[in-house]
Amino acid sequence: MLQDQSLKEQIHQANVEVHRSEAKYYEALHPEVYSKKEQKRIIATLEDIDRQIQNNQKNALDIGAGTGNLTGKLLAMGYKVTATDISPEMCEILRKKYRVYLPGHLKVINSPIEELTFSQAKFDLITSYSVLHHLPNYISTLKTLAVFLKVGGIIYIDHEASPTYWKGESGSLASLVKAIYFHSNPTINALYFQIIGLKVPTIDYSLSDYWHKKEHPLNHQDIAQVFKETGFTSYERFDHYLNATWLPNPLSIVYRLLCNPEMSYWIAKK
Repeated sequence: MLQDQSLKEQIHQANVEVHRSEAKYYEALHPEVYSKKEQKRIIATLEDIDRQIQNNQKNALDIGAGTGNLTGKLLAMGYKVTATDISPEMCEILRKKYRVYLPGHLKVINSPIEELTFSQAKFDLITSYSVLHHLPNYISTLKTLAVFLKVGGIIYIDHEASPTYWKGESGSLASLVKAIYFHSNPTINALYFQIIGLKVPTIDYSLSDYWHKKEHPLNHQDIAQVFKETGFTSYERFDHYLNATWLPNPLSIVYRLLCNPEMSYWIAKK
């Protein structure tokens, strides 16, 4: 796991700069997050998690909250939410978007996750959507988050690359379909942006998405080990497919028939 302080600071700064560039375009740039099917899946998952939490006082921490993908849903479910993000631009969008919930049900904190300080066992639910791969040391962060969670509470981690994301599929046809599918999605989205007249700036994700790379992918075995070591009573990873384009990808059905799911989420109960 990454240890170098200089690289840690570089990753933090890269995330600040990336999200400054994409903040106002974020929801348009990410159909894999904001497609109707993905949004329905997230809502159903959160509702299922809500039913599993013991002695639920509806107090949630949403780390790397972005423009409020999970924060908004949690607020609608009656949670008091502490939403954190390293990007001041994202935090400002959050405050404007959900100002009706301020300050009684929503608190927005502009901070790196590693610098958050809360009392032990404060939250019933801790959520993270598309965040771990941005962190310099996601294992250390998970250990810290476990301290903030109440007994009977749940940590929900979603939208991270599955263990098979960077692995070749069994069979030459499946491997070919996966390669073409992955490369065609950006092209289809670029076409969509041209149709709607959206001019998207060039954004360099090479350092901000540190653990979303073939040479150092997210290690799900290490994540499971954290839950084991920090006393969670249950933890399970679920793999799922994404809709990665605003316009339909003709290869989507074939891809799902032949290839493994590309994304994962975890539900861990303390």
